[in-house]
Amino acid sequence: MNDPQQQLRTQLANIEQRTGKPLSELQNLIRGSGLEKHGQIVAMLKTDLGMGHGDANTLAHVTLKPELLSGVDDDVEAKVNEYYSGKKEHLRPIHDAVMKRLEQLGTFEIAPKKTYLSLRRSKQFAMIGPATNTRVDLGLNWKGAPATERLVPEKPGGMCTHVIRLTSVDDVDDEVIHWVEQAFHSAG
Repeated sequence: MNDPQQQLRTQLANIEQRTGKPLSELQNLIRGSGLEKHGQIVAMLKTDLGMGHGDANTLAHVTLKPELLSGVDDDVEAKVNEYYSGKKEHLRPIHDAVMKRLEQLGTFEIAPKKTYLSLRRSKQFAMIGPATNTRVDLGLNWKGAPATERLVPEKPGGMCTHVIRLTSVDDVDDEVIHWVEQAFHSAG
């Protein structure tokens, strides 16, 4: 792994996994501390979160210099912008609502594909993307899940075991997030 951006992505994912906190929460903790000097932030992270020096140092760097993260998630953002362009642009808030809620579940990998994002832990637990000009599909891999009017089983051998069809931000409710959480944990 010689790509510095990939190395940074991997280290940040490892930091999230070790702390059990998403990067955004860790950065908010730093910003909320009122500390502005790199050394002070590193010391605080080591003391308050029990981080090793390397993780604390990296986290302090990317928080104080956000430009270091440019390119780390640009490919994901570029693909999402592409998915939700033109006649599908009005669907972007649905996607964003799902992703905002998923950030609270824990660490997972986001792999952009041609028309959707694959969300993975040790294996894919979900995928999200616009299915039509009026709907975002949230596919889940959750074997044995009960079929409902909203949690629709897919044909065996497909990319996902179930799909949830989302047509508005209001569809991204606690029931949907509960189902995603079950798929998330089953992919552990």
